Amino acid sequence: MRALLTTKTARRALRPVADLIDQRIERRIRQVMGGGEAGLERRVAALSNRQRPLELLLDATGRGTSRLPAQVHLTRVIDELERVTGDREGAQRNVAQAFRLLMALESLGVGRIAGGTMNICGKLSAVPLLDPPNDEVLEIGTLYGMFGAALIRMMERAGRDPRLTIVDPLAGLQLQPGTTEGDDPTGTPVRGAAVRTNLALAGAAGAAARIQQGFSGDPEIRALVGDRAYGVIIVDGDHSAAGVGADLEWAEEIVAPGGIVVLDDFGHAKWPGIKEAFEKHMAGNTRFTFLGQVANSGYLRAR
Repeated sequence: MRALLTTKTARRALRPVADLIDQRIERRIRQVMGGGEAGLERRVAALSNRQRPLELLLDATGRGTSRLPAQVHLTRVIDELERVTGDREGAQRNVAQAFRLLMALESLGVGRIAGGTMNICGKLSAVPLLDPPNDEVLEIGTLYGMFGAALIRMMERAGRDPRLTIVDPLAGLQLQPGTTEGDDPTGTPVRGAAVRTNLALAGAAGAAARIQQGFSGDPEIRALVGDRAYGVIIVDGDHSAAGVGADLEWAEEIVAPGGIVVLDDFGHAKWPGIKEAFEKHMAGNTRFTFLGQVANSGYLRAR
């Protein structure tokens, strides 16, 4: 049959059909062109003008990081969440909800949530899926308090009653040893008033959050904050190996049995001290078991 269709006789017989198809394609191209290249350019410009308002909701303007994830990144974070939590359906649901929440809070709040889109959505999704043993949450390093507000919402969606404690120097800008940080891309100073404004977006639980201004390594701060066993500890403060190591040692003392410890920026090339501190800590006597990594966050569970 194939040989028959390739004969000269068959090609001559089929030529009128091919010519008709070519004519229809050319006619459709002319319609799309709408008067040649100038018409096509007008159509592209009109499409770009309609797209720009959507980009303003999602691009890096005013926050320094784009919120436009590619499908490959969404698929990857869902796969990683499934490996860490064992719940693919929950991972798909939570990532979608976390992404919408991130857009809403950054639209309504003061400042931004630090980090890449998939890292943020991964943390917001993983914590409730890992079913911490209680609802006491400690966030070491908060920037504008917006992530804490988002985590409250995600835990409430899972039927939990989160009680948030925050430790942060609130020094006007984001502090990291060994780096020189300029003004935040949002133009908003890092201070307590901004944190309170953002926590208020999470309702009663946000308004009730405890905020301790200072550094997690200060004995006075530890005495004030270490008054309870935490079901969740977010380690997102000093990113140096010494700082992360000290926070892990403290977490050993104050995390509840079965509690979850989240190491932010885990494996990130910019912050090698985090994984260095993790590997050193895990080589010693520890209550922690490593559950895995989602985006740039590592997850531990305490015995």
